[in-house]
Amino acid sequence: MAPMKIEIIAIGDELTSGRILNTTSSFAARHLFDAGYDIYAMNTIGDSPRLIGEALKRALSRVDAVLVTGGLGTTDDDLTNEAVSKALNRPTMPNLEILSNIRAHLDEITANPVSDLEKLAWLPSGAEALNPQSQMAGYQLIHDDKPIFFLPGVPRQMRHLMIEEVLPKLSNWHEDHRLTTYHRIFRIFNLPETEVNRQIASLDLSTDVHIGYYPVFPEVHLSLTVRDKKNNNAKRLFKSSCKAINTVLGDSIYGIDRDSMEKIVGNLLRSYNLRLAVAESCTGGLICSRMTDSPGSSDYLLGGVVSYSNALKTEYLGVSTELLDNKGAVSREVAEAMAVGVRERTKADIGLAVTGIAGPSGGSDAKPVGTVYIAIATDEENWVSKFNFPGNRKQVRELTAQSGLDLIRKYLLRRESHFLSPAQTCKEVF
Repeated sequence: MAPMKIEIIAIGDELTSGRILNTTSSFAARHLFDAGYDIYAMNTIGDSPRLIGEALKRALSRVDAVLVTGGLGTTDDDLTNEAVSKALNRPTMPNLEILSNIRAHLDEITANPVSDLEKLAWLPSGAEALNPQSQMAGYQLIHDDKPIFFLPGVPRQMRHLMIEEVLPKLSNWHEDHRLTTYHRIFRIFNLPETEVNRQIASLDLSTDVHIGYYPVFPEVHLSLTVRDKKNNNAKRLFKSSCKAINTVLGDSIYGIDRDSMEKIVGNLLRSYNLRLAVAESCTGGLICSRMTDSPGSSDYLLGGVVSYSNALKTEYLGVSTELLDNKGAVSREVAEAMAVGVRERTKADIGLAVTGIAGPSGGSDAKPVGTVYIAIATDEENWVSKFNFPGNRKQVRELTAQSGLDLIRKYLLRRESHFLSPAQTCKEVF
């Protein structure tokens, strides 16, 4: 049986003018698709009753359900209800429960018996409020035996009603019209999109496996989707495809779905009860900032030193002035000395240091803009990697931070492989 087709309509002049990014449609599409529905179309239109009505009637003529966001507020430009009323010939009527809640709220905060908030209670006839007890606009309307959901354009409110109200109601509408969806995002670093594409093409995956490539600087995200169709054994196909992708891309895949590099590195550090300290020059604290984005990072991150000047490299990290004079701040030797210094002075298990030329000025023929040295110091050994990063100042800094964390990740994975059998290191969890 074919999956239910849904159209998404986002309303608001702030969206069509580009003043505000339309995040509600993408949120709705992702959750509806994952729940087994087909997204037929996504439209963004301005605050025009005529356009809203036309878009709604067109959607009802070609899909099984419609989701509308925006235009439900109290201001003059919130015109969705007016447009729906006219387009579907459903006069607006007060929802007494919502109206009562609004007036009870007004009694608590003002002596004024009338408020623009009462506009929220006037809905097209037949509409049912999604959550009349809340202070969020949103309702459901059944028209020609098709559900239409109207949600506020405020992202936080929209997301709440989408998860708590819309998805459960849809699941009870036509349960047989949903497909089970198996989906995974592989997060890849240090492998160009063209090379990722070439290696995946060599796998000759089934036509039921849908692959997408999305460059998200400084990473590449690979999307794998399998939907449960008749006789395609979707779950088995999904598992085998994931294993094939892991095999060909190897440790270029650092995580999946909502993972971040800093989260993966933090989890590895925590699993070995190891502590990290960071010495940063060209990144100006970006690595520490990213590491502390993860809750509980104090378990494994001791802290860092932003030693932008040579004086601080000497005073706080113990880098000798002779080394700085002879080799320069951007050098293999200074990077290693910074990593050793921050490790020794903080008593960390691992020291990570970065020094480089982010630009746009400061480069030379010997050390052009984008030259970066990244060093790691441990109780066993020290090593330094040299990079020549492309891009502007911001991109060089981001590539440096990501690469530094990636080197820590790979070091910890190699450490892990010494304690695990080959079968364990290749284990895939589904």
